[in-house]
Amino acid sequence: MVEAELKVLAGRSNLELAQEIGDELGIKVGGVECKRFSDGEISVKISENVRGSDVFVIQSTSNPANDNLMELMLIVDALRRASARRITAVIPYYGYARQDRKVEPRVPISAKVVATMLEAIGVKRVLSMDLHANQIQGFFEIPVDHLFGAPVLVKYFKELNLSDLVIVSPDSGGAERARFFGKQLGANMAIIDKRRERANEAEVMHIVGNVEGKNCLLIDDMIDTAGTICKAAIALREKGALKIIAAATHGVLSGNAIQNLISSPIDEVVVTNTLQISDEKRFPRMRVLSVASLFATAIKRIHEEQSVSSLFL
Repeated sequence: MVEAELKVLAGRSNLELAQEIGDELGIKVGGVECKRFSDGEISVKISENVRGSDVFVIQSTSNPANDNLMELMLIVDALRRASARRITAVIPYYGYARQDRKVEPRVPISAKVVATMLEAIGVKRVLSMDLHANQIQGFFEIPVDHLFGAPVLVKYFKELNLSDLVIVSPDSGGAERARFFGKQLGANMAIIDKRRERANEAEVMHIVGNVEGKNCLLIDDMIDTAGTICKAAIALREKGALKIIAAATHGVLSGNAIQNLISSPIDEVVVTNTLQISDEKRFPRMRVLSVASLFATAIKRIHEEQSVSSLFL
């Protein structure tokens, strides 16, 4: 059998990251013509021959999530009909991931619905990063390679060489993530326990661990409206924390996130480029790190049928 040619294509959700991945691989990102009709429908066309190729489609299903998801599915369908040998959906940010279980009666498990649609349309493999819930991998019947942004973040913070560092999880659910960063950076750990002492009273932030006179790194998988992480930063400052850094893989930054971050006591915000962050959302205290090298390495290994497990941590 003739070896399948590696091709990388991209939807419009994060063209900057796609181009960086292409540069890391030393190949040109293939053309996809996308347009919108006057009634709002999306149309796509693959502008090169993909017959017999091993195709990786880069598309975060970020805001506008429905448009980007539909665009991804149309691209995959076009590739399948054009006789691509294998189609891998590279989804740096997997939208709908927070809807991963039933929290009340008569609601869908939207993360599973997305997985079912991607499989049905012809995706043969998924490559993603820092899924909000690990069980999402089990929603697929096809292989899922789950990367983590931690290596990029850890490298950056090691270069900062912060003394008296404490890794802080903004909630109990992120304790395992904070523990990992603490081990990698040789730092102690603290957890913020949110609770209401009595009904109808405001939520109180209890800090489990010593942060007085310490440099604190607040770590989470994503920063969305930034409400939780900003409240956590205020609690840390009130307990005597020195420099406060907030870090996450995904900079969703919706609603009043930027205003919240700017007005908070956070000294630096560090995110990666799994989502394309517009110039309007950037401010002097924000640092955006690239995960292109991680994705490029994973794509190369998948194409060559090599192990990618060493990239998972």
